[in-house]
Amino acid sequence: MKKTIAIIGSGFSALAASCYLAQQGNKVTIYEKNETIGGRARQFKNEGFTFDMGPSWYWMPDVFERFFLDFDKNTTDYYELIKLNPAYRVYFGVDDFINIYDNLEEIKATFETIEKGSGQKLDTFIKQAKSNYDIAIKELVYRPGVSPLELITLETTLKLNQFFSTVSTDIRQKFKNERLIQILEFPVLFLGAKPTKTPSFYNFMNYADFGLGTWHPKTGMFDVVRGIEKLALELGVKIKTNSPIEKIIVENKTATGIVINGETIQADIILSGADYHHTETLLDKEHRAYSEKYWESRIFAPSSLLFFVGFNKKIENISHHALFFDVDFNQHAADIYDKPKWPDAPLFYANFPSKTDKTAAPDGMESGFFLIPLAPGINDNEALREEYFEKIITRFEQLTKQKIKNNIIFKRSFCKNDFVTDYNAYKGNAYGMANTLLQTAFLRPKLKSKKVRNLYFTGQLTVPGPGVPPALISGKLVAELIQKSFRS
Repeated sequence: MKKTIAIIGSGFSALAASCYLAQQGNKVTIYEKNETIGGRARQFKNEGFTFDMGPSWYWMPDVFERFFLDFDKNTTDYYELIKLNPAYRVYFGVDDFINIYDNLEEIKATFETIEKGSGQKLDTFIKQAKSNYDIAIKELVYRPGVSPLELITLETTLKLNQFFSTVSTDIRQKFKNERLIQILEFPVLFLGAKPTKTPSFYNFMNYADFGLGTWHPKTGMFDVVRGIEKLALELGVKIKTNSPIEKIIVENKTATGIVINGETIQADIILSGADYHHTETLLDKEHRAYSEKYWESRIFAPSSLLFFVGFNKKIENISHHALFFDVDFNQHAADIYDKPKWPDAPLFYANFPSKTDKTAAPDGMESGFFLIPLAPGINDNEALREEYFEKIITRFEQLTKQKIKNNIIFKRSFCKNDFVTDYNAYKGNAYGMANTLLQTAFLRPKLKSKKVRNLYFTGQLTVPGPGVPPALISGKLVAELIQKSFRS
């Protein structure tokens, strides 16, 4: 018997889940609190400039392709991809930067010029990373996180040190140059944890980086949102915006509906793609599976200070993606995870989509997106935002050897308070819960409520974890779990 399903939120995991559930024949409606869909992947437009407000890296293209193939479609049916070359640039100082190119041979050659013998070491390292990537895709990330057996089975395939050593330890045993180490440690930041706390197994992210490359949807990551939305609508999904959920109705320990703007909407199944902690606050206390103490004990990925900036001229000496590692990497990480505070000297990331996409800015102009990782729950106010913009834009000018401050047409900031307001994000986190050893697979919050029947969850706080590809997988996993629950 097909079900009426209400989905809370319209981020990648919710959109993906809606497609799978509609494919099963269910009547599916998405309810989004904001004016536009996409969750953290919304789009912002102003004065002829266009910005992706959240995810801007398109990695693991095979996961996107697999998603669309599940519906006998291809990514090319919905959007066009451009492979970036260089994939990104990393700045370590004035006239000191490293380009990461779009193929492993050139990357190995670059490494070799910096540290003798590192090219061959990188080749061996990436082969191991590819092996782990294949195992992750086949054995781990497409599992629903319901049993310890999922990891026990995985351990029979891997050496134990893949889980009990760390990415940082593994890299530092092989490479000595600090700049190369930082480049190799960088990809696991997408998992939301420090390299020193991330199991070695997750070096598969290095294969995602160097092996599969960095791509850009032709007019931005919102192309992917639009593509999945189009697929969902083709499958019969209904989408309603400006629909904040006020309460999840529970009768006899069973979810039966939601309340939106005072109106009760009945449903056989409630699936939340919204923040997990926030979703449970929509339940009466006795129906919540996780206590406040539990959430306080978790290691969360960083929040972020974002700036969307329009420039009235073209920016020079810069690539589409650029990382600024000209300050102490470890100190900034400590300021996020060990003793949370605003960093004295922040690392930052800059993205200029108009370098690739001419629709992102008016002719002769440039759109710039800047990001500083911050501790979740940190104090946030306009004065601090302005202080830190001044810090990074001054360093940007120095490192790229150009003046751009006077060429700013407009600037919009987005930080911890906005993550709370717009996404109900726990402590204003930007990326969910970190993938540490004790927060992997079955050790993450469950897809299925432990206390309320017919209530399910998807997204970055449950399995498989943070990031856009994991969000698509999470949507698939929860849809399969729902189907299985009603088949048995």
